[in-house]
Amino acid sequence: MKPLLKTTAFTSTLLSAAIFGFFYAWVSSTMWGLDQIDPETAIAAMQGMNASVRNAVFGLIFFGTAPALLITSGIAAALMLKKLAIIFAVSGMIYLFGGAVLTFTINVPMNEQLALVKLPLASEEALKIWQDYSSEWQFWNQTRTVFSGLACLIAFYGLYVLGQINARKA
Repeated sequence: MKPLLKTTAFTSTLLSAAIFGFFYAWVSSTMWGLDQIDPETAIAAMQGMNASVRNAVFGLIFFGTAPALLITSGIAAALMLKKLAIIFAVSGMIYLFGGAVLTFTINVPMNEQLALVKLPLASEEALKIWQDYSSEWQFWNQTRTVFSGLACLIAFYGLYVLGQINARKA
């Protein structure tokens, strides 16, 4: 079971890093870029991105991260590695609630509302819709990015602890 633990620890940490990177990219460039263009174009672009993100590549990292971290925790617990089990469980729960649940309860409903906006719009109306959407969406995206980053850091700490355990046994 120890090779399985190494595999799941690496995989869950990789997934954690991928989802953190995905959310971070929205913080550091995508939304800022959309805020710089015509609001109607920004709305259309965001509608397109929200529709296209529902794919297997994104789904794997979004839906797979929490279960992978929690499975890693379970395997560590079965091997009586309590500290490691706690580390991966904490990481999994932080991502689950601060990343996945937050996304489903806030960002997804906002995206669904934006999807209902019919284009073209009057300039003033597009500006109001975009400003209202973008500022709130960015706040919640930054929040899930922080939680996902924290989960990622904790998972990397778990890899470090696993390395220390393996070094002591070598």
